[in-house]
Amino acid sequence: MLETSEDEALFAIAHVRQGKVIDLDEELSLSAAKISKDHKIPMADSIIYATNLKYNCILWTQDKHFAGLNSVNYFEK
Repeated sequence: MLETSEDEALFAIAHVRQGKVIDLDEELSLSAAKISKDHKIPMADSIIYATNLKYNCILWTQDKHFAGLNSVNYFEK
C-alpha cells in the first residue's frame, strides 16, 4: 500500500484544485461524435480531443489513438 505524508497529500490537492471542470454539453458531445467517426477513435478519447480543440490546448499523451492528430504531442511508450 502506498502511503504519503499529510504535506504531500495537501500538495496534490492544491494542484487538483487549480484545474477547471468542463461540462460535457451538447456542443462538445456532437463535436466528439464527429471526431470519433472521422478519426476512428473511441468516444472517450474523442471527448478528450474535442475538449482539447475547443480550448485550444496541447494534449500530451502516450495513447496511440491520438498519434498524428493536430495539437497533440504524442510520445510512444
